[in-house]
Amino acid sequence: MASGMPVERIRIRAGGLTAHILTLGAIVQDLRLEGHEDPLVLGFETLENYARHSPYFGAIVGRFANRIANGRFKLDGQTHELSRNNGGHCLHGGVDGFSSRIWEIEDCGPSHVELALDSLDGDMGFPGALRARCRYELSAGGALGVALSAVTDAPTVCSMAHHSYFNLEDGGARAATDHEVMISADRYLPVDDALIPLGNPAPVEGTAFDFRTSKRLNARDPAASYDHNFCIGAAAGSERLVARLRAPRSGVAMEVITAEPGLQFFTSPELNIPVPGLGGRRYGHHAGVCLETQIWPDSPNRPEYPGAVLRPGDIREQRTVYRFSRHQRA
Repeated sequence: MASGMPVERIRIRAGGLTAHILTLGAIVQDLRLEGHEDPLVLGFETLENYARHSPYFGAIVGRFANRIANGRFKLDGQTHELSRNNGGHCLHGGVDGFSSRIWEIEDCGPSHVELALDSLDGDMGFPGALRARCRYELSAGGALGVALSAVTDAPTVCSMAHHSYFNLEDGGARAATDHEVMISADRYLPVDDALIPLGNPAPVEGTAFDFRTSKRLNARDPAASYDHNFCIGAAAGSERLVARLRAPRSGVAMEVITAEPGLQFFTSPELNIPVPGLGGRRYGHHAGVCLETQIWPDSPNRPEYPGAVLRPGDIREQRTVYRFSRHQRA
């Protein structure tokens, strides 16, 4: 880094997948599927470009993924003022969230790596000293497992998320708008112009948000864009299939399996990266699709939403599996 802090890269392999993981932000820099030439995620070849141009490519975001309205919340009667980095709101933990920190390697092997990060009391305004862990593991059947956990020494809020931008066609050289998407949610959160939830979930039926049956991203409207939370459940439950993404020309498909109650579906409409990405690709509008499993946005201010409060003695655990396969091309 410019500070002189070294960043390490770890390569893991198994189940037909190869991944490169950076200690910067616990980033999945590159992910490849055997038999498919192009990368499955958007990323950079150089560290400098992550520091200057990355919109959270492949990172673990936190301490709280997504948005907290007005950069504040109240917990146990005390108001906490947070780092505001998104139009007066707190996004993905603030201006210096987990995605820009150097994580330490706690354990690694041929098919896995476990990283850890200490977040001090008052970090970006969040209370409590928090120890976060991220374990990436590749396994049979083309599965990338992402296991996140955290403990704290004082009451706080915590909801991390993995933030890869996926393009299963050509690695992001062209827009992903012809990808087919399924999201097993019958409700979503309408938002205001700042992408802050307006209140109660709304039904997807009869709207452009109905992905319960697989359809092309631009099937209804070529300019359609999404940055919305889909309500998988009222609380964390058992692991289940919550989404599927498929590229018709390459035949590569991805299933998302998690117990998390929310899925942020983001189609990167304004993406326009001025420097080359992996393999020299230029990432433009809609180059990647994010499927971020997490607690609902602004839940610290919404007691009716799934809770994100973490207290001493408890463990916040999150697990998501991204399972890749390759089928006959369309």
